[in-house]
Amino acid sequence: MILQTRAEIVARADDLFYRQGYERTSFADIAAAVKISRGNFYYHFKTKDEILDAVIEIRAARTAAMLDGWAAGAKTPRARIVAFIRMLIDNRAKIMLFGCPVGTLCGELSKLDHAAQKGANKIMAQFAEWLTARFIEAGKRKKAPDLARHLLARAQGASALANALHDEKFIRREVAAMEKWLDGELDVKRKKARG
Repeated sequence: MILQTRAEIVARADDLFYRQGYERTSFADIAAAVKISRGNFYYHFKTKDEILDAVIEIRAARTAAMLDGWAAGAKTPRARIVAFIRMLIDNRAKIMLFGCPVGTLCGELSKLDHAAQKGANKIMAQFAEWLTARFIEAGKRKKAPDLARHLLARAQGASALANALHDEKFIRREVAAMEKWLDGELDVKRKKARG
């Protein structure tokens, strides 16, 4: 029961930090979402920073599992990278409302000059390292880190604009443009329709 309550606190805090931001979310907000008294709440976490550390840890674990799933579920490096790109479409409703969960957290903690910023930045680094490995698999060893960062930056920019504009068509156009860019970088020849 204790571990279950702790996990529920972290899950609710994770959602609230994403929807409202870390700074704007209070202990009372989290306790109300979990439906426990503040006294019981303090049994599990003494500070909001402790909760933030737990949220970052769980987001990093989820990110690792997602990346492992993409790596195992796709047969080619291109298909693996496309899974990353299409994450924008898969999560478009939340992105349009709240932005990218990793990007918004990194940005907020940076503005606050918060000690947990390094932990949040590690999640962004997970994506960069994973993409770098995929570009290396695709035979682009020398350019792999630059290609990975370019694609990550482009995806973050698309997320930020989608959040600002609330425009699903924009997300779909950006995803298509990123896939076209990827094919150019990987020298993928598209078959022309015969007609």
